[in-house]
This record gives sequence, C-alpha cells and structure tokens, in this order.
Amino acid sequence: MSYFVYFMASQKNGTLYVGVTNNLIRRVFEHKNDAVEGFTKRYAVHTLVWFESTSSIEAAIQREKQIKNWKREWKVALIEKGNPDWNDLYEGLL
Repeated sequence: MSYFVYFMASQKNGTLYVGVTNNLIRRVFEHKNDAVEGFTKRYAVHTLVWFESTSSIEAAIQREKQIKNWKREWKVALIEKGNPDWNDLYEGLL
C-alpha cells in the first residue's frame, strides 16, 4: 500500500495545506468539493500542487510533521522545485 504526503493551495503563493492519506485521488476530490468541514473548505484550498509517496504510514506521518514545522519559504521551494507554475496535479492522477 502507498501513503501520500501532499500540499493543497488556494492559488499560486496562496494559503497552503499539508496532509497525509492512503488514497490521494479520493482525498483531493474531497478537498476540491468541500466534502469535509475544516481548513481547506474554510480557506478554499482546492489545488493539488505537490505530493510524494511512501510505503510506510509511519514515514508519511513523520514527513508530514517535518514539513508542518518548516518555514513557509521552504515549503514554497519544495513545491516550485517540481511544479514551478503551481499547476493542479490532480488531473494527472486520474
């Protein structure tokens, strides 16, 4: 099984959300459609801009916690390293 750490964004250089899931397609769909109350619904954070996978839930949770403690500039640099235009990566998953 794969586990994913991912960033959602409201827009380029906008509000960021980092999360972890075992089903990236389902979870991003939920964010995009405001299916769950919370941060991403409240701040219209609907664009998948970065993700990575691992086979260990422990590693995924550890990575999420690590990233949450980063400075914003480090998070932006991580996104822009692989997605400089902040394109929505969701369609590529389908």
